Formats: sequence, structure tokens, C-alpha cells
Amino acid sequence: MASLEDIICEKTQIDPSFKTQRCYVKLTAPYIFKELILHKGFELKDFCVRSINNILNRLGYTLKKVLKTKPLKKIAQTDAIFENVACHHQKSKNDARILRISIDTKAKVKVGNLSRGGYSRMMNPPQADDHDQHWDAVLTPFGVYEIDHDQVFLTFGNSKETSDFIVDALELWWSKRAFLPQDYDLLMIDLDNGKPVAGNTRRFIQRMVQFASQIQMPIQLVYYPPYHSKYNPVERVWAALEQYWSGLILDTIPNTLRIAAQMTWKGINPVVQLLDKVYCKPEPISLRDFKELDDFLIRNPALPKWDIKILPVSG
Repeated sequence: MASLEDIICEKTQIDPSFKTQRCYVKLTAPYIFKELILHKGFELKDFCVRSINNILNRLGYTLKKVLKTKPLKKIAQTDAIFENVACHHQKSKNDARILRISIDTKAKVKVGNLSRGGYSRMMNPPQADDHDQHWDAVLTPFGVYEIDHDQVFLTFGNSKETSDFIVDALELWWSKRAFLPQDYDLLMIDLDNGKPVAGNTRRFIQRMVQFASQIQMPIQLVYYPPYHSKYNPVERVWAALEQYWSGLILDTIPNTLRIAAQMTWKGINPVVQLLDKVYCKPEPISLRDFKELDDFLIRNPALPKWDIKILPVSG
């Protein structure tokens, strides 16, 4: 045992990031077996390679997969942004006149005879293509989750994920729900800081001012900090949807919509619709035109990109 530990100690290395006390050895059991015979005076009959493996395992040098060290992604304002989010959420809990929703887009879904890697309980497994190299369409899912009502609205677009697509999907949701201006005093939206919905994306802010004017209600944009979008409540809806349809084949667009509509969230089926529209890159908005929107924006002085209240245009 001492001779084996001597060989290991010579080749032992520490975690290169110095964040743990983990040690590892770039040696194989056959190599150690050979070193014991050549340099430590042992003979072939004394042990075998399997014995070396067992001893290494007892010493804690078990086989482990190499993992990349995940960087800590946190900006200076992360804690302040979370405090701001918690403050707005508390306001919504104490005020029934605030309608709070959570919105986000999901990763694009390839439609075709493709396997999604899940399991289904059935007599015979569904047959998918051998290689996922060809698909018939690509859908962009957008979700609206009403926090207080546990109602979910899913809009699938067959074009790009743009600011126009997101606001058009919000308008569809609003028309389906048929809320009246006297029902609520404020629409609070939880969202991440992705480019199509960022607080400094001119097209998105312009469209949201138009949306606020359309519904004649102020809109409070409450952003989660970068790299922490997993805390956005709608992300749990996406996880439930992925778990539901992972064992199924989304071979056509109608079938994809039908399957999504059969998923349940807290016992309620979502409302699913297709937004069949091609979205191109919009014309850039000049800084002067964007400045004109400032009259309808109230930004948090401490967090101007993460906390924005949008006022409707009167009349």
C-alpha cells in the first residue's frame, strides 16, 4: 500500500482553479501495476490490475467525469435588482387591482419526425428518423403566465423571435382575455433581459407604449437580473411542457399545437394559438424618435434598465 501511495503522490495534482481541495491523478491502473513491478520490487504473482483498481477506489481515486468549472455570472446590480423584483411582487400581492403576468420565449421547436429523447408508456414505441437533420418547420413558443389565475397562454410563431412578435402575442392574449380598463389599474410584467424585450431595445419600448395606449392601462416592466431568468415563473411552465411532450413526436404544426394544448398547468389546460406571420428585421428607430417616448416612461433612477413604468398615451 505504501509503495502504491508513493507512485500516486508523485503524480497527484490539485484542482487548477484552487476552489476545492479535490486531487486527481493522470494515471491508469495498468501503469501503476507496471511501476510497482519495475521500481518497487514486486512480482507479477503478487497482485493483478483489478486489485490496483480496488485499492485506488478505496483511496478515493474513483473514475470521475471531467467537469468544467461554471463561472459565477453576477453583475454589481444583481442584489439590487432582486430586491426591486421582491418589492414589486409584494405590491402586487397587497393590491388586487394589479394584474401580474410572467412572459418569456422558449427555445425554438423543430417540427418533424424527430425524437425528443423522452419516454412514453405505450405498447409499441413511436418510430422517429434515424438522424435529426431534416425538419419541416421551426416554431418559436411564447408564453404568458397569469400568476394570480394560474392561466397559461402559449403562442407559437413560425418566424423570428422579434419585439414585434412578442408584443403581437401579448395583444392576442389580451384580446382573448377581454379585460376591461376598469378591471385593473396596472399590468405588471415579469420578464428577463433578452435582447427582444430589453429595457433599452427601442423597438420593444415603442411597441409597449403603443400596447399600453391600446389597453389604456399603465404597464410595469419588472426585469430579472442577467443570468437569472430561471427565477421567472413562466420558466416552470416551459419545464412542464417539455416534460409532457418529450416522449412524443411533433411531426406537424397542428399536432404540435394539439399536444401543447393537452398539457396541464396546476390542473388547467393552456390556451394555445398559432401566430402565422413573417417577421422581418424592423427599421431602426432614431435616437430622436426614441427620446420622444421618454414622456411616457418612468424609469427607476437606480435601475433604469430593470424597472420601467410605461404610461398610456391619453386619447
